[in-house]
Amino acid sequence: MVDSSVKNISKQQLAKLFKTFINPDFVIVDSETQKPYECDGLSMYCEMPMLVVLPERISEVQKVLRICHQYNIPIVPRGAGTGLCAGAMPSASGVVLSMAKFDQIIAIDPLARTARLEPGVTNLAISEAASEFGLYYAPDPSSQVACTIGGNVAENSGGVHCLKYGLTIHNVLRLKILTVEGDLLTFGSEGLDCAGLDMLAIFIGSEGLLGVVTEVLVKLLPVPEKAQVVMAGFGTIVAAGDAVAAVIAQGIIPAGLEMMDEHAIIAAEAYVNAGYPLESKALLLCELDGTEGEVEQYIAVVAGIFKDLGAQSIRISSSAAERALLWQGRKSAFPAIGRISPDYYCMDGTIPRGQLANVLTAMERRASALGLRVANVFHAGDGNLHPLILFDDSVPGEFQKAEQLGAWILEYCVAVGGSITGEHGVGVEKIRQMPIQFTDREIAQFHALKNAFDPLATLNPGKGIPLLKNCQEYRALRQIHSGEQL
Repeated sequence: MVDSSVKNISKQQLAKLFKTFINPDFVIVDSETQKPYECDGLSMYCEMPMLVVLPERISEVQKVLRICHQYNIPIVPRGAGTGLCAGAMPSASGVVLSMAKFDQIIAIDPLARTARLEPGVTNLAISEAASEFGLYYAPDPSSQVACTIGGNVAENSGGVHCLKYGLTIHNVLRLKILTVEGDLLTFGSEGLDCAGLDMLAIFIGSEGLLGVVTEVLVKLLPVPEKAQVVMAGFGTIVAAGDAVAAVIAQGIIPAGLEMMDEHAIIAAEAYVNAGYPLESKALLLCELDGTEGEVEQYIAVVAGIFKDLGAQSIRISSSAAERALLWQGRKSAFPAIGRISPDYYCMDGTIPRGQLANVLTAMERRASALGLRVANVFHAGDGNLHPLILFDDSVPGEFQKAEQLGAWILEYCVAVGGSITGEHGVGVEKIRQMPIQFTDREIAQFHALKNAFDPLATLNPGKGIPLLKNCQEYRALRQIHSGEQL
């Protein structure tokens, strides 16, 4: 229980209190050292925190949480800061709780095919450590060299191989978390199922709103006997979209099925020299994995589908190095786009696969009307779009136009039966679109769940779940502009 008689505490007093149990070097007070924490990867939304702390022990994290709870101080859990929805943006009156020092792989069990991890372990480090046992961790976000498993849990991250192997939620067996009061809870088990409500499903993807991850038990998979990539260039987005649908309709589930449009193709090729077909309007990368015989059979079927649907060029990787190079271009698309535009705004929405060509065509028309360009890289197999809206923030009004286009894209995704996010989360960025996807009664249920874990609403406040008052204001604003149809 919180003592309601407790008086406010100053920044200096709070820092002094933290320094009694955290190494003083890791209680960051000065604004210059705090600067890297003002935003996550979505740098358009920034806020300086009151304090930043980097504890090294679970007991220290518990004390931070209990003190912040006692004094009703907002607290923002943070991983590597690679998120793209402003989910780790600080609160000006709160504390950033960085879990960066919890970076140990506790144990790998090659027989159970699991890995026990502290939340600060990077995604790629899991597969690197498991490789000696012929195992790997399947979810692979583009930022996997830097993003942490704790952040992956917070956002339910995916990656290029999520089509076949699922998102973070499909690859986590157990979590240990700390509540806002500092109590340690365990959700899930080492088995494939456990009794009770599925708390893992509630917690994974909750964006730091319900608790702080302290340990993650993930599934590991055997490295496939063989994996090959089919790369195909198409003359139109529509033809590439039809090819995606045809592959899935054939009953084939690729390990990854990605699409890039002409802007992304040109930028990525200049960045990594992967041999992408620069004359194509759309590029598909389709990876098949499994046994030698399976892959050989599926490669032939997929290549045949692409040829029948008008592919201008088809290339099949002949070595592990070539396969890695083809994927490197796709995974480097975001930094590659940074070389051809002063700024870009990365969106994240999901649509039914059958709506792919329709949405991309409509998006292009809308961008053109606003005088903007959009480069598209996305998980075509599961309809998860990542439009990169190109703009120049030094030009007055350009970011506002980019933000307007981004909001329109998300709302159009919902209009065709999709969602405002696939893997980046809601954070601050998409909170105004939540009332488009959910009713007031549904959002009230989200608040009820939040209240059960965090009654004072101090964990990552202002993220993920809009206040119903804001929902009503946003709906009224949309009604005023109702002439602007989707």
